[in-house]
Amino acid sequence: MEVSITNQSSQPQWRRYKNDFMTIAQRCEHVLSLDSHLCVSVIFVTADQIHMINREYRQTDRPTDVISFALRDSTDDYEMIEGKEELGDIFINVQAIVDQAAAYGHSMRREACFLFTHGLLHLCGYDHMTKQEEQEMFHLQDVILDEIVPKKIRG
Repeated sequence: MEVSITNQSSQPQWRRYKNDFMTIAQRCEHVLSLDSHLCVSVIFVTADQIHMINREYRQTDRPTDVISFALRDSTDDYEMIEGKEELGDIFINVQAIVDQAAAYGHSMRREACFLFTHGLLHLCGYDHMTKQEEQEMFHLQDVILDEIVPKKIRG
């Protein structure tokens, strides 16, 4: 799976997670038996930017940590150069990475990778609207992510 990253925040450090995201995407391919000709776009945005996106597309007037827009939900066929099939876009709120890492007691790397994994699973059709869906999706998040960026509570 190909992962492209765009940083729309004013903070350059978020690109450092590209190798982690590529590893997560490959792990996701393996765990979910996905086609390797897929690609996904990740866009790092500010809290204000994701607030605007959330309000416009989800009619929720507040910022959130991650929003995914799946192209597979559409009836149109989208294809990238070299035969890649675009899964969709994952918008990640950079302020949420900082805030949630502190709140949950783990690294910003873990939080950035968690939000990417969560968004990627949404693009693959997983959701957490019911208790059963939530259990399945959250289990997959752990299976995909824990070997790559283990949960480490700062001491």
